[in-house]
Amino acid sequence: MNAKTSANAGNTWRDLPAAQQPEYPDPEALRAAIADLESYPPLVFAGECDELRARMGAVARGEAFLLQGGDCAEAFDGVSADHIRNKLKTLLQMGAVLTYAASVPVVKVGRIAGQYSKPRSKPTETRDGVTLPTYRGDSVNGFDFTEKARVPDPERLKRMYHASASTLNLVRAFTTGGYADLRQVHAWNQDFVRSSPSGQRYERLAREIDNALNFMRACGTDPEEFKTVEFFSSHEALLLDYESALTRVDSRTGNLYDVSGHMVWIGERTRQLDGAHIEFVSKIRNPIGVKLGPTTTPEEALQYIDRLDPEREPGRLTFIVRMGADKIRDRLPDLVEKVTASGAVVAWVTDPMHGNTFEAASGHKTRRFDDVLDEVKGFFEVHKALGTHPGGIHVELTGDDVTECVGGGDEIFVDDLHQRYETACDPRLNRSQSLDLAFLVAEMYRNQ
Repeated sequence: MNAKTSANAGNTWRDLPAAQQPEYPDPEALRAAIADLESYPPLVFAGECDELRARMGAVARGEAFLLQGGDCAEAFDGVSADHIRNKLKTLLQMGAVLTYAASVPVVKVGRIAGQYSKPRSKPTETRDGVTLPTYRGDSVNGFDFTEKARVPDPERLKRMYHASASTLNLVRAFTTGGYADLRQVHAWNQDFVRSSPSGQRYERLAREIDNALNFMRACGTDPEEFKTVEFFSSHEALLLDYESALTRVDSRTGNLYDVSGHMVWIGERTRQLDGAHIEFVSKIRNPIGVKLGPTTTPEEALQYIDRLDPEREPGRLTFIVRMGADKIRDRLPDLVEKVTASGAVVAWVTDPMHGNTFEAASGHKTRRFDDVLDEVKGFFEVHKALGTHPGGIHVELTGDDVTECVGGGDEIFVDDLHQRYETACDPRLNRSQSLDLAFLVAEMYRNQ
């Protein structure tokens, strides 16, 4: 990897309108932070991005399933071994459920090590007559509602880099150092099996996996693939100064890669075809996602393909659809039909979280687990009717025992939300709800 992009290759987005960017009060401080970031080592390598693109190609062709999940917005004070292990443990458990119960290879991608920025519907927030800039994630400003905390600070971009590096270091240690060994399926659940119906259901499946592994060992087979797990990082490419500073020229090919994460996606609020975000990701070779909300037209979807996947390469482009449970069955079929008819092979993934948020009487933003599940059901129904592949799920989750979404097998009620409502932005599924979802998705996939 060469240290810097050439000035014109990685920065063509600067001439275009860029939505959702912070207004830094000190441009010189921003320039200094960017210059520092440009000198930092890559967080991921181009070859790893190529491996994920190949895995996503299998998803697009109907040969694998994507499990993508993690925090709504990571926090700098959440970079601890416990927090990271709990998130990873939940994803490993979900992956085991999907792989074994649905008999499908699962590509595991975390919303992790870079998801420190959030688009917001309003630039300011008013409380008790005081108006301040809105909180845009730890990469931009502070969560506390004070004038000092809410000022965008470019030094936070460097803190995001270091937090992401620490997180990736620990994730790599967990996934290759024995923790992710499939023979650990019971160990991932020890703290959970007694207290949760989904934990007990998982334990029964873990015993089946154990028996299968014992049978294979007795037959003289003990593949190395069971001892580690392939795990990739992803985040929304929101702050273009940061993403551009971490874009590098691959010395093998001369291509540009955003080495802040293996996969990046463009959100619903920044997917303007003539905007800076689409221009930026059009120049990099990472696998790319685009969030598609209920207003997306088939014509727009085809234009995204022309801009971002002109070679029609399976694995390059993922459409992450976030319609809402009440709209998915009406809006998705036309998109899938027209894109399929065009000959493009994209990965179709459902984000059942973002279209199903509402405000409880207590003032907490929340989601009903039944709505999340219904959107996933609608996604599968559409693909089954069209004979196309439901490629995966993209969910906001945590490995902690939070009370942020209502419902689930270990039911959380609206009156429970205040007990452990810890998210900085959007409500996340807790570990029990995440496992419930994995079992239900496995059943849907088997029924395709």
